Amino acid sequence: MAFSNEKLVSDIGKRLALQARPNKDFLVKSLRQAGSALSELDQSSSLEPVIKPLIDSLVKHGLIQNKDKDVRLLVAICINEIMRVLAPEPPFSDEIFRDIFKLFASMFAELGDVESPYFSRRVKILETVATLKCCILMLDIGCDDIVYEMFKTFFSVVREHHQQSLVNAMLSIMTLILKEKVSQPLLDLILFNLLKEGKGAPPASHRLAVSIIQDCSESLEPFVRGFLTSCILDRDAVRDELKEYYQELIFEIFQCAPQMLLAVIPNLSQELLTDQVDVRIKAVNLIGKLFALPEHHAAQEYRHLFVEFLKRFSDKSTEVRIAALECVKACYIANPSKAESLEVLNALEGRLLDFDDRVRTQAVIVACDLARSSLKFIPPELISRTSERLRDKKISVRKIALKKLLEVYRDYCTKCSDGLMTLNDHLEQIPCRILMLCYDKDCKEFRPQNMELVIAGDLFAPSLSVEERTRHWISLFSLFTPLHMKALTTILSQKRRLQSEMQNYVFLREKEKENNSEEVLERFKTSFTKMSASFRDPSKAEECFVKLNQMKDNSIFSALLELLDEATTINAQNTRDKFLKLIGDRHPNIEFFQSLSLKCMFNIFSSEHVRCILDNLSAKRLQKKGLEASSIDLLLAIISIYPSLLRGSEKQFSMLLLGDDKPFSDKLLQILAKAGPHISIDLSDIYPSLERVCLEGTRAQAKLAVSAVAALAGTSEKFVFSELCKQLMDALHSGRNIPTVLQSLGCIAQNSISVYETREGEIMQFMYEKIFQTVEVDPPDGLTSFDDTSRCRGLYKLKIYALKTLVKSFLPHRGTHIRFQINEVFDILSKMLQKGDIADCVSSCESDKANIRIAAAKSVLRLSRRWDLHITPQIFNLTILTAKDSSSFVRRLFLDKTHKLLKERAIPIRYACAFAFSASDCLKDLEDDALKYMAEFIRDYSKEARIHQVSIGGGGLMTDYPAYIVVFLIHVLAQDSGFPPEDCQDEEIYALFCRPLIFLLKALMNTSFVNGDMGLVNDTFSYLVNIFRAVKRAEDAVDAQTTHKLHILSDIGIEMVNTLNPRGTSSSHNHGKILLPSSLYKISPAKKCDEAFDADLVKKIVQLSLSPLPPPAKHGRKCQEVIPNSDLVSGKEAQKTVRKEFHTKAKQDLDKSYNVNERHKGAMASSESTILGNDQISSSCGSMTPKTSEYSQVSTQKVKLIDFASLEENRASDLVNLSSTESRDHCSSQVLLHKSEALNGERIRLSSPIEKSDEGELSTLGCLNDNTDASKDPAAKCQEETNNRGAKISKKMVSLQDCSKNSETETLSYLLCRKTVFAR
Repeated sequence: MAFSNEKLVSDIGKRLALQARPNKDFLVKSLRQAGSALSELDQSSSLEPVIKPLIDSLVKHGLIQNKDKDVRLLVAICINEIMRVLAPEPPFSDEIFRDIFKLFASMFAELGDVESPYFSRRVKILETVATLKCCILMLDIGCDDIVYEMFKTFFSVVREHHQQSLVNAMLSIMTLILKEKVSQPLLDLILFNLLKEGKGAPPASHRLAVSIIQDCSESLEPFVRGFLTSCILDRDAVRDELKEYYQELIFEIFQCAPQMLLAVIPNLSQELLTDQVDVRIKAVNLIGKLFALPEHHAAQEYRHLFVEFLKRFSDKSTEVRIAALECVKACYIANPSKAESLEVLNALEGRLLDFDDRVRTQAVIVACDLARSSLKFIPPELISRTSERLRDKKISVRKIALKKLLEVYRDYCTKCSDGLMTLNDHLEQIPCRILMLCYDKDCKEFRPQNMELVIAGDLFAPSLSVEERTRHWISLFSLFTPLHMKALTTILSQKRRLQSEMQNYVFLREKEKENNSEEVLERFKTSFTKMSASFRDPSKAEECFVKLNQMKDNSIFSALLELLDEATTINAQNTRDKFLKLIGDRHPNIEFFQSLSLKCMFNIFSSEHVRCILDNLSAKRLQKKGLEASSIDLLLAIISIYPSLLRGSEKQFSMLLLGDDKPFSDKLLQILAKAGPHISIDLSDIYPSLERVCLEGTRAQAKLAVSAVAALAGTSEKFVFSELCKQLMDALHSGRNIPTVLQSLGCIAQNSISVYETREGEIMQFMYEKIFQTVEVDPPDGLTSFDDTSRCRGLYKLKIYALKTLVKSFLPHRGTHIRFQINEVFDILSKMLQKGDIADCVSSCESDKANIRIAAAKSVLRLSRRWDLHITPQIFNLTILTAKDSSSFVRRLFLDKTHKLLKERAIPIRYACAFAFSASDCLKDLEDDALKYMAEFIRDYSKEARIHQVSIGGGGLMTDYPAYIVVFLIHVLAQDSGFPPEDCQDEEIYALFCRPLIFLLKALMNTSFVNGDMGLVNDTFSYLVNIFRAVKRAEDAVDAQTTHKLHILSDIGIEMVNTLNPRGTSSSHNHGKILLPSSLYKISPAKKCDEAFDADLVKKIVQLSLSPLPPPAKHGRKCQEVIPNSDLVSGKEAQKTVRKEFHTKAKQDLDKSYNVNERHKGAMASSESTILGNDQISSSCGSMTPKTSEYSQVSTQKVKLIDFASLEENRASDLVNLSSTESRDHCSSQVLLHKSEALNGERIRLSSPIEKSDEGELSTLGCLNDNTDASKDPAAKCQEETNNRGAKISKKMVSLQDCSKNSETETLSYLLCRKTVFAR
């Protein structure tokens, strides 16, 4: 067979030689036969004579250059087989070889057409060329151009679906050539194909280039190194187009042949240090990708480059820092356990505090994305640092941080639910810090109205179960601070207010559906205004509520009511879907209704949450994790706002409450007290336990237990409390746990005053005889059983507890029950404020007295809201001057308590005078807090007063403005025994004494305290001037001898206000009638006015006050600090009291000269006098001391309390209007009766239970005088005492003419009953 093939090949060659111009058909037929025969021959050089005729014929007829496609293919096949048979030395000349390689190259160009019938033949040609390695001949005969075209052809025709043998053949040919010779064109061609286009899968040409780089790394390395190094060090000198892509080339080569770049990579540090920002950015991106390659460990191998890379996180260019941050995620995920990854995280953490908000934003995004991708391995501290960006100064950063952290927290909760993670405190801090955004006043998106939607809809994934949500709430509650609790309470309270108002509105709409009167419409409008406050845009929300009201479909409102009543999550969601379906997706206000439905439903907490908490507590599942306390806290927080959510879980709660192990009974009692009216628990089942708590528990527990009884008693309240009161009285007389018993009795008085009054005489007798008037060294039996501390300390504790019980009995929770013994209570408080005790012969340590004084001052503050009409000027002065107490402990507690009550609008504004006295305290923190509290008081109360004035049409009184407290401050100063004597001409002494007044005036005239409102400051200026002028024409109603002091202070005040007025605003602005309290001021008689105070001295005083004054009042030695028993004060309060007070010699001399220590002369113990010295002032920080005037002395004998069976009917008093006539003597005035001028006085309500009599006097009932004839009937004694007191504190409204020299306008100044000053 072989012989026949050889003969056939030879014959075909000969026949072709005989043809002069063979046609195509002949050629195709002959070449096909020849190709087939040649393929059957084995390789042997001896066959050359046989094949020689065919070779000659192919050359003779120029078939190698034939243009016909079919002929060329058959010629290529034949030559390919001839080269195989005659290898390794086929008989072709260089010229013929050149043509042959061109022919082969043309064949390779068709390899891309895999559908061609000749594809397999072309592949065979390629494989044969690769196998024979004849391509090397191209280099020997100078066919570089053909080599380049062949390389180019291979890169262009290679396909992803080509069989691997074909690709290997191409690779073999190219590798052989490159190992022999590397040219720049070939290198460029390879590198060009190494580049990727786009982010998709790399093309086959890229993979071919990668294979070439890997196989020919040694041959290509010098060329690649030179090219890339030139691009890095001197790119402008490189003329290759690929220089623009050298960084991409470095990355691609590093992935496939990193050894080629050992000398190149270190040079990249030069690019990190260049001045060109764009180059540094590209270098950072490249190096970041290199370090992110997981299998190459570039960060370890090129440590110097890694260090420079880390420095780019603090690059001076923002864009470079951002570029570095974008590399963090990939770098960390590649090798999370390596030390270099931790260094990258530290660099990321540092950028969270970058000065550029764009960098901080990017750092937050990167940190959160990194956390989501590897939450189990990311350091939790990084999440904590990232969550701190919720407090970033830039709103944009806070918004991004909120969005990204919510994503992290949702993923974390989902992983916990799937069992992939456990609870983590760092991640649970995310909701805590999100809640703190509620305090952000700069951004509307962070207000509680919007944060409610965030907490309800974005905090947890919708698919997360209620059980899992509850588990996370319990966990994060263990991390709550008071600020977190306040924020959550604000959100829940606002949500509850909207729900309640919506219920009221729907009920009203149903009730008044046929009534379209203006009154009903106004009630609707008021309701809409209230509900609109819960939305981001109240005005738009109000418009939407109006449109809701216009809807006729009653099923919409039925769905709303159903939504408001549904306490389970799933049912509430179904009801919401029903409501929104009724509204319709195409409704123009669908977004509003979506928000409204979310706010109306129980989506933050529901009855299911309550049930889960109780299940966990009952099953004691949380003991191992230490989360029992936070579970109770969470339950209390929910029930405090939504007490009805406990409904349905009463059995579980009762079992928990009555269990043997009650470490959280206080809070459980609190929950019971709040939820009592809303749940069905039989009081008889738990009453024995509550009674035991009232008798044997702590004071806090007793308070809660009484409240719980009141909540559950219902109609049987009187009977239940009567029985409880009987048990308490038995315990009181037997001396068992007296502090708790007193607490229980006081709480009963607040909840059921009628029951308390049946035992009041007995209770009061015990407190007076056994507690208040106890003077024995050893207390009576039973009084020491509750305390193992010193007898002295136990006794003062009892006195404070008794005082608290007494005060509570005058502050019932419900109703306005009239009590006639209030004046006796104030007598007790007066003694305690002056002497630190009520008994005359008790030898108490100073800490005891300090506790008594602060307890008395706080009691006055508490009573002032309801009984301020009965607080005498002396008690008011003593209370205010608690701010100058000798104990910093007392001063601190009083200052904070006053601020708290003023902030809650629980006391009249005149008590803000205390801030003025604390402003000159010797302790810096007290001084700073006084300034802060005063600024807050002025800002908030000015705003409210302005709103109130606008709401009534711009008229009305000015007594609600903060400036009005000047009226009370100057009276306190005038009554002070430390007032400079009449012959004093030392401006420094006056300036020191007037510190409180100067501080107050500066604060009132400070525009920063009222948000830069110059109009308000100008009004304050005019108002103050008119007040001082009115005071100058008034007389001291308490002590006429101090009237000239009032006038001196008024002169100083006028001069100070004029000096502080920067714009020269005129004081002629009409503020209407200037009202002064008649308990402090009265009309001056028509007589010659006192001589004017030295004007020059006044100016000197003011000028000295404007300059830095000497330090506050100080002694020559360290101030004697009193640290009372911490059992009676909270830890937070006690921490603020441990301070040292220092005093100056100059002020000590001043105190000696003017005897400013009279306040405590008779009250201080002899031991203290020995320590402090006779010249020691009672207040360590100022020159002010209250004077115990003769008019206000309280009897030290035992006070008797008498119940009055009836109260004389009171009639409204006539208001007296005094109109002044024009007169050159500006101190004269004429009194005229005119009821019609009482309009302004009527605008202020008298809310005290004691009304004014028909003579314009207050009918006040109080204790008997010591001088009362004992033979008189008790009722007659009482009536006589009432008349005497009423005559002393007669409340009349008078008017003084404001006779300014520069104005012809007459300004009426009224003296108003003190209570009217504060009613709003």
